[in-house]
Amino acid sequence: MAKKILVVDDEPSIVTLVKFNLEKAGFDVETVSDGRQAVERCERVQYDLMVLDVMLPELDGLEVVKELKKKQINIPILMLTAKDDEFDKVLGLELGADDYMTKPFSPRELTARVKAVLRRFSVTPTYVEEEISEKIVIGDLVVEPEKFEARLKGELLEFTPKEFELLLYLAKNQGKVLTRDQLLNAVWNYDYIGDSRIVDVHISHLREKIEEDTKQPKYIKTVRGIGYKFGDPQK
Repeated sequence: MAKKILVVDDEPSIVTLVKFNLEKAGFDVETVSDGRQAVERCERVQYDLMVLDVMLPELDGLEVVKELKKKQINIPILMLTAKDDEFDKVLGLELGADDYMTKPFSPRELTARVKAVLRRFSVTPTYVEEEISEKIVIGDLVVEPEKFEARLKGELLEFTPKEFELLLYLAKNQGKVLTRDQLLNAVWNYDYIGDSRIVDVHISHLREKIEEDTKQPKYIKTVRGIGYKFGDPQK
């Protein structure tokens, strides 16, 4: 069955271009032209992915992401922005978007990025299956790869799929200094156009969930100028 994609954009030319190329690639595509319609449609229909413009009438793209999160509607999101605005991009990723592209873009790249996001959400990482099966205990944190779960002091933590993959990779490589590019390549499995800020955003999310004090982290330590190091806070 074809993956169902919702395209949200108020520029008819962009909608036509995106819809045509995604349908050509075998996707089932629906479109709406404002943020409010996007949220309402997602409440009724289960989509596999949303292509979401930032600048929209009614609700802008960032507000749409907030609303979906508030309503606990979990859908992979590829954001589009006409502005080369770093704030919009990083904020979108912090709120829960999975990728972004800046207009103008090539239809071929858009299709490739859509496929990459869908792949990340549908495939369990190979290192989980091949290299790790038993639980990993680090201080008060217990990571169980087979269950796709982690507990801190016995309390079950909630992670997005990508947050858990990053946590697992860090736990697997505890004690090692890992660069942002290493984490990007290992966890995201493709070149993120040289943009390692997505790693920093997800590290920030992990710290909020496992650290007692995010300003003085004990599990995930920053190695200035290089990357991160994960380890037992009691050592």
